[in-house]
Parts: sequence; C-alpha cells; structure tokens
Amino acid sequence: MTTEPPGTILVVDDTPTKRYILGSWLRRAGHQVVEASGGQEALTLVRELLPDVVVLDVRLPDIDGYEVCERIKADPETAALPVLQISAHAIGVADRTHGLDRGADAYMAEPIEPEEFIATVHAALRYSRARTRAERIAHRLRRLTQITLDINSATTFGELMRVAVEGTATVLGRRSGALAVALDGVVRRYTAMEPAHPAVRLGAPADILSKVSRLTLGDSAGTAELSMTKEQWREILPDSDTRAGTVGVLSRTKVGRQPVYLAVEGMLPLDPDELDILKQLGQAVALAVDALRAYAEEHLIALTLQRSFLPAHVPQVPGLELAVRYQPAVDNVEVGGDFYEVSPLGDRLLVAIGDVQGHSLYAATVMAELRHGLRALAVEGCHLGKILGRLNDMLRLYHPSMTATVCLMLIDPVDGSVEMANAGHIPPVIIGDGQARYHGWGNLLIGAAPEAYRVDRFTLPDKGAILLFTDGLIEDRDVPLDQSMEVVRQLAMAFDKDPELFCDRLIDHFGAREDDVAVVALRRTH
Repeated sequence: MTTEPPGTILVVDDTPTKRYILGSWLRRAGHQVVEASGGQEALTLVRELLPDVVVLDVRLPDIDGYEVCERIKADPETAALPVLQISAHAIGVADRTHGLDRGADAYMAEPIEPEEFIATVHAALRYSRARTRAERIAHRLRRLTQITLDINSATTFGELMRVAVEGTATVLGRRSGALAVALDGVVRRYTAMEPAHPAVRLGAPADILSKVSRLTLGDSAGTAELSMTKEQWREILPDSDTRAGTVGVLSRTKVGRQPVYLAVEGMLPLDPDELDILKQLGQAVALAVDALRAYAEEHLIALTLQRSFLPAHVPQVPGLELAVRYQPAVDNVEVGGDFYEVSPLGDRLLVAIGDVQGHSLYAATVMAELRHGLRALAVEGCHLGKILGRLNDMLRLYHPSMTATVCLMLIDPVDGSVEMANAGHIPPVIIGDGQARYHGWGNLLIGAAPEAYRVDRFTLPDKGAILLFTDGLIEDRDVPLDQSMEVVRQLAMAFDKDPELFCDRLIDHFGAREDDVAVVALRRTH
C-alpha cells in the first residue's frame, strides 16, 4: 500500500466511542488527531487549525454534517479541505448522493473496515496536497510572470534591481538581494530586508562578483545555483547581516559579459519549484540588465552620430549674439532628422532650421544630404527661394518617400535686414519693439510636390531677436499646437540680453520631450 506522509485529521462525531475507534486507527497510521463532538465546534476548529482532512459524522446534535460540510466548502479559506462523511444510519443511495451533492469528497457507510478507512483518508490527503501544491505553483507562476514583466518594463538600472529583489522576496517569502554591474561599470548591491519591504541600495566590494563567479560559473555563460553557509557568505561580504546561509543563482547571458547574482536567505531549504523560480528570475534580471546596457550604448552611438551631422561650433558674428540647442528625444535610441545651420556667408549670416520626417538612420542620412546641399547652394549664391526649390527637387528625385520642413534666413547684422524663405516649418518668432509675433506661415514643405518658394523681407529692429525651433519642442498629444505656440510666444516676450539663458529657460519650461528638439536664437546687439 502506498504510504502518505502524516497529516492532521479532525474527527467529528457526537459518540465518544466512535471518535476513539476512528482516532486510534488514524494514530496507528501516524496521523495527528483532533476531536470535536458537534458541528459548531468542528467549524471553529476548522478555522483555527486548518486540518488536512475532516472526518465528519452526518448526524450531529447541533448542526447536521451536511450543513457543516456545506459551510466548510463555502468558505474560500477552507473550500479545498477534503471532507470525508461517515454514517451508520444514512446509508442509502439517496443519502450518499445528498452528501456528495452538498460538498463531501467521499462518503462511507458503517460498518467500516480499518484498512478501507485509512486508504480513503490517504486518498483524500493525496488529493488535498496535490491541489494545494498546484494552487501554490499557479500563484507563484502568476507572481513570476508579473515580476518578469515589471523587470522588463524597468527603464533604469536602479528601478530594475529594486523590482527584482522586491519581487523575489515576495514570491519566495524570504529576504533577498542582488548584485550586478551598473551602466557606469560599478557593482551595485540591492536588498529587500523582508518580504513586502522596499528594496535598499547598499555598498558592495568591486571584486565581489568575481569571487562569486569563481565559486560556480567561472567565465562561462549560463545560470548556476550556489548555496553558502552564513560563514562562507560573510567571507565574501563581511558587512552582511544575514541570519542564515544563502541560496543564490549566478547568471551570465554570454561569455565576456558581466554576471548577475540573485539570492535569498536559506533558513529553510528551497523546494525544487522555488529553486526553479529563483533561476528564472536570475536569468530575467541578467537579460534585462544586458538590454539596458545595450540600449545605453546604442543611445550614445546614435547621439554621437546625430551630433556629428550638426555644426561643430557656433560662429562669432559682430553685431549678433547666437545660441543653439539640440536635445535628443528622451526615450528614442534612433537618430532623428532635426537639424540647424548657422554659418557666415559673406557679410551676412545664413541661418537654417529643419526637420526630416521620422526617426531612423535613413532620416538622419537624408538630413545630412539636405544640410550639405543647402550649404553648397548657398555658397554658389543662390536665391533662398531657389535653394528651397532645388532641395525640393533633390528630395523628390532621390528620396520620394520622404518630406522635410526647412526655414532659411539671410541676416545682415549691420542694418538688420532679413531675407526669409519657409518650406512648411513653424514660422520664426520675431521679437522687438516690445512685442513678439510669429512671422507667418510659408510655402509647402519640401518633398511633397512641385512648389515655387517665395522670399519674405523684413528688418529686425535694434536689440531685436529671432527665435526658430522644431516642432518637437511643443508637440504634445493632449495640447493643441496653437496653444503651445502661444506659450512660446509669451516666453519670447521675456527674451533677455543673453540668448543662452533664454534657450535654457525655454528648454526647461517644456522639459524632456518625446521628439528631438532643435532651437536657434539670435539677437542684434545694436
């Protein structure tokens, strides 16, 4: 006969002799027995003790066994508790059917053979324990799924590590900690002192991951378990306040990459399911850290490439003060198509700002072509309208799927005369004589269709200023464009003597953006 590990059995019967007989059979089988003589007493003990099985007589003096069983099954805390009903009187088919219909897991009619009774109890125990284990595994898997999603959704290294250790502590019910190399190359240590407590960051020796690696993975890739006594762990981390040994996993995604160590206190051994969860979490953290590191490296490369397409320095022009800004999108690793140009052209200054559609290496390449084409045409002395016309032809011929907005200006710093041609770009803000106004919309953007681009002429007053910017500065999903443009115009009313300070205030006002931003601000000094 298959043996079942002992359990706690509640025997409910109003006859002391029957309780004694059933209890003696159960005790000889190794089980702990608790007795109750009535239904209400049984319900109280069920809530207090949560026994493994209830052996329940059908006829009780206060509440009959059918109702007791029904109440046990109606309570979510005890619904899975196996109930074995016994009766010497209600032994007909209808009685047994009625008992099973009201929630009993088994029904036995007296007289009962001891072997059959114990075998039935063991069957109920197997069922109960299998169900409990399945529910525990399902709960842990749900938690594991949510923690993994949270880990992969983390946007910073610190957030990722906090989510990992807090989630590990919660799902495994133990103190947890993690070690990993941050994006700046420094080993960081995070720990959750207790389940459901916020994680904290602590100091860690620079060589701690190397020491842990030597004990298990070495320089290999993969995930390996590592168990240490309290004394062994304190040799590696002397300031540890662990109350017991540790059980951890070291994960390295590829040879040559930095590993991640995730561990919990081992006051009680981890069961196989818990160890699998710890391994899966360790692998998830290692992959997420590598992804963050790769993202940071790609973002740096993209930003370096983007800035290489922009002017290397701002020229010094007598009679004018200049300030430029380029701010990449806060969450975009791809290069964008925003650009500006500020370069002397004879006695005048060529100022341009533009935005090629999209965020990709292709958009940045098109932007570079437009900027170099613009400079070449300007050096040839082309009329601003013709420059835009040539750029439009070039874009439609070589990049027919792309469009761009471009605003060009030629400024004479001596007399303040300005020539301007605008191809679909947000018009510049003209500041002077105590007011700030948009100059007015220009012609069609380039790349869309044949267009003749007009040239506007005006004079910038003494001490007057011009502000140009790309739409990334003001575009918000929930704010109309006209409203944001008005905010810029009002800010421009406070354009002070220093264009650099004004650009800083402008960028700070709108904060981190979802799109790239380019800004050009200039001011006549006389």
